Amino acid sequence: MYRYDQYDQTLVNERVAQYRDQTQRFLAGTLPDDEFRALRLRNGLYIQRFAPMLRVSVPYGMLSSKQVRMLAHIARKYDKGYGHFTTRQNIQYNWPKLEEVPDILADLASVEMHAIQTSGNCIRNVTSDHLAGVAKDELVDPRPYCEITRQWATFHPEFNWLPRKFKIAFSSTTADRAAIRVHDIGIQIVRNDKGELGYQVYVGGGLGRTPIIGPLVREFLPELDLLSYCEAVLRVYNRLGRRDNMYKARIKILVKETGLAKFTEMVEAEWAHIKDGDLKLQPQDLERMKSHFTEFAYDKNAAADTTYADRLREDSAFAAWAKRNLKEHRQPGYSIAFVSLKASGVAPGDITAEQMDAVAELSDQYSFGEIRSTHEQNLVFADVRQQDLYAVWLRLRELGLATPNIGLLTDLICCPGLDFCSLANAGSIGVAQDIFDIFENLDYQHDIGEIKIKMSGCMNGCGHHTVGHIGILGVDKKGEEWYQVTIGGSAENDASLGDRTGPSISRADIAGVVEKIVDVYLENRHSEDESLLKTYRRIGMQPFKERIYNTAPAAEAIA
Repeated sequence: MYRYDQYDQTLVNERVAQYRDQTQRFLAGTLPDDEFRALRLRNGLYIQRFAPMLRVSVPYGMLSSKQVRMLAHIARKYDKGYGHFTTRQNIQYNWPKLEEVPDILADLASVEMHAIQTSGNCIRNVTSDHLAGVAKDELVDPRPYCEITRQWATFHPEFNWLPRKFKIAFSSTTADRAAIRVHDIGIQIVRNDKGELGYQVYVGGGLGRTPIIGPLVREFLPELDLLSYCEAVLRVYNRLGRRDNMYKARIKILVKETGLAKFTEMVEAEWAHIKDGDLKLQPQDLERMKSHFTEFAYDKNAAADTTYADRLREDSAFAAWAKRNLKEHRQPGYSIAFVSLKASGVAPGDITAEQMDAVAELSDQYSFGEIRSTHEQNLVFADVRQQDLYAVWLRLRELGLATPNIGLLTDLICCPGLDFCSLANAGSIGVAQDIFDIFENLDYQHDIGEIKIKMSGCMNGCGHHTVGHIGILGVDKKGEEWYQVTIGGSAENDASLGDRTGPSISRADIAGVVEKIVDVYLENRHSEDESLLKTYRRIGMQPFKERIYNTAPAAEAIA
């Protein structure tokens, strides 16, 4: 993984000192609240319903064991003993004291971490596939490109005050695990017909109150032109993006209102002026960055081990975990192991300080001291020898981190909702638990197969509800919690927005509606291999709508 150099460390240390001074002046009453607000947001600090919330940056989801131990220390010393992993691969703390945040930032800086640009109208954390570098379906490792982009974006003077927040994601695989088409810029690394490496560039995707699947603006961008083209996109947005209405300020609105052809023409014109300038990458730039992401010293004899196969035969509980929580590694004899943060009775994405310490220890023992965070609010050990998997599973099971549900119905995405967020209209965590209760039988979940449920407590869509196979959105009706339901969304290669089923559902009935949707799916799927998404696209909304609202089909429809 990338390690700070002296310039990185100096930059972060200076930011800590600046923010400490700003906080002290605010608490002393010499820095007005409206001025301090912009400054704290640039350092990841929000004011939520009950306390401040600090969002810590985890670039493209990469963490060292030393960093995870520091995250545990912060949870224990400054918070209520836990942290919350988000759909942006970051971690949030929900209960820090405002006056102690500079101390938290100083502790983070000591392990090459920060909260810079995790909020505010700037370029946010650059994200990518959580299986980068180990996935079998990968063209090249996208992390060097992410890191180059992160360095370009950090403190970029021209883009420090954009019309609205801006998010960039990279993918380099046949299966998009980075949701690139719901980002402001989504980049797919590809090879053209000549075998040259480059990028497909999508611009103008996003969720929230106006969800849009990002359109393709460039079929092939040469590899060395990555930063100059991103710069051109952002220059056009920075000039023309609306600043008079925050609800229409995202680049997705600019692209939609301008029209894709005209927007692309403006970007290409801007790019023509700068593409051969200082932002043009050189091969040595890429090679230098790639040197930070070399392969580990894998055990070449790992594939010869037979104990893993023996354990699968002997222990059915271990076999169930292996079936759902392991993915194939590109290195023979190794596996990718998911750490599930989706146990019953725990808010999805939450992890305690004790669990973080144990995860760090396991990574040191069995996965080269690295941990990844995922878009689905789980963690990953990316490089585990198969002969070590049983020991890893036993320890994870002791910790409550081995629920064998990765990709299943209870591996749902959930924002903090009304339990914490000042913007939320309804709760999310309680609904997640109700769904857990209905589908607590893991054998039943395995029979159902892969379903992606995504839930948000408000229109901002932090839980990505609009691209869930089943999406749930909390709404307020005269002070009561109600929920809109969508079916048919996807954030993958076949990206699509879900379709609304109809009127909103009461808090008491929402989990039961999920059960009805699953029942209709099971009754209508052609085989166990046909997903909910495929079944829905084949049979349409009507059968689901009839079951949800207990309505009979019209006479002409029966005929």
